[in-house]
Amino acid sequence: MCPAPNEDKFAYNSEDAEIQGLSVTVGRMFSKAWREAKNGTASMSYALNLLEAYKNLRRALPLAQSKWDDTLMTRHIGSTAAWKATQGMA
Repeated sequence: MCPAPNEDKFAYNSEDAEIQGLSVTVGRMFSKAWREAKNGTASMSYALNLLEAYKNLRRALPLAQSKWDDTLMTRHIGSTAAWKATQGMA
């Protein structure tokens, strides 16, 4: 494991890169299931289970400092791509 978490950590740790890829995939699945559940065409329980799976994958990644609107925050690496996936943007 790399000693200092940062955004380019994926270049040094393929396991973290795989977890990031899975979290983006599950984030997309959650986004789709959530929209379908809101429309009544899918189970809300399924969507919420996907959300829990997404959150657990994110928790498996190291934390890094990032800046958002001039505020320093600690987030899991790859957080922007993962968030976009949950919003149906990725």
